[in-house]
Amino acid sequence: MGSFDADVIGIGFGPSNIALAIALEEVHPDLRSIFVESRTSPAWQPGMLLSGSDIQHHPLRDLVSPRNPRSHYSFTNHLHEEGRLFEFLNLNLPFPLRKDYARYVKWAARQFDDQVEYGTSVTGLETLPEGGVLARLADGRELRSQSVVVAPGRPPYLPPAFRKLEDARVFHYTRYLDRVAELAKKPGARIAVVGGSQAAAEISLDVAQRFPQCTVKNILRGFGYRQKDLSPFQGEVFFPDFIDYYYDASAESKKDLDRQLRHTNYSAADMDVLTAYHTRLYEQRLDGDYRIQLTRNTDITGAVAGPDGITLEFVERHTGDISSLEADFVILATGFVDLTDDLGENFLPPVLSPLQHLVGRTPERHAEIGRDYRLLPAKDVELPPIYLNGLCETTHGLGDAGSFSLVSHRAAAIADSLSKEIPSRTKAKDGHAHPQLGSE
Repeated sequence: MGSFDADVIGIGFGPSNIALAIALEEVHPDLRSIFVESRTSPAWQPGMLLSGSDIQHHPLRDLVSPRNPRSHYSFTNHLHEEGRLFEFLNLNLPFPLRKDYARYVKWAARQFDDQVEYGTSVTGLETLPEGGVLARLADGRELRSQSVVVAPGRPPYLPPAFRKLEDARVFHYTRYLDRVAELAKKPGARIAVVGGSQAAAEISLDVAQRFPQCTVKNILRGFGYRQKDLSPFQGEVFFPDFIDYYYDASAESKKDLDRQLRHTNYSAADMDVLTAYHTRLYEQRLDGDYRIQLTRNTDITGAVAGPDGITLEFVERHTGDISSLEADFVILATGFVDLTDDLGENFLPPVLSPLQHLVGRTPERHAEIGRDYRLLPAKDVELPPIYLNGLCETTHGLGDAGSFSLVSHRAAAIADSLSKEIPSRTKAKDGHAHPQLGSE
């Protein structure tokens, strides 16, 4: 391998890069990889494993089955190996529980422990004169690789009123279960849940159930909750063919498709959650206990931290009425940020900032990304193979959102491209041996 520690360095080891590790092992075992994960052990959405919550997609849309239904790494085989297959089949649930899928993700990840460095992160990347990439790790080590696959997940979206507010009492919903012990220390806490997504509904219900003395103010920009569009026609956005269709569409056509398809995945909730939430609100009227309250058609215009809580300032979007409330905790169920243009907040993941001047731009000033998820170089510039895994919704469509639906096909596309981009003469002879990590 010359001076390279690996053929591929994967940044992050969540579902996207776990699926890539599986694809590399099954299809291109001659490529040797190292994955770097900031968590100390594998985990999937640990802050959102609410009791009774599900994954909202078919169990066979797992890390590998759509690409290779016979794989050892399938969700079905995981259930078989853990002795729960018949119990799962007898559940009569439309979708698997999140807790079940979290166990599956961890089970799959653990089989690649010899390729993963947990508890550290990549703090910077730079190109090497001989080609390839140098990755600097937070613990001071350096790794040299011929290619990089970046899969850190999308950053949380913070509404404008909260972007300059640094206060531990305000947090994104993905940290909810990590913070419940703190919420429990304040009986009768006033909790504001911001958002109209499935997560907002689930958290509002969970807070009311978990902390009976608390009050919940759920603040929505819209009139009410919208049902997720699960029509089989709309579901075809999660077909592999739709990736090609969307990728080849013009910028204006992409905007039109996004408007049509948004509620297959965003600002909406499954009917079972909506029914449970609406029933809870109705039952409150019977009991005279208005523990959960909806504040509709509302924009939050300000958020100020004080010694006694967080003051939220509102404007009603249609009447213009101004009001405020004080909360002890604010939970932002407000989604995530997609890639933006080069003037926006998320042009590329921060780890790629040192290299962004090498990346080509589209006419709309977005990063230029190939069909194979590879970052394309600017004119007359050399750029080593660098891929974005699970971050390309703006170029590849909704199947590239935070969903398992096409994760296995995306992993296959990246693995196939890597095999073509990395010269055969330099590939590792043993695709399963972990390289010796260290600074050279």
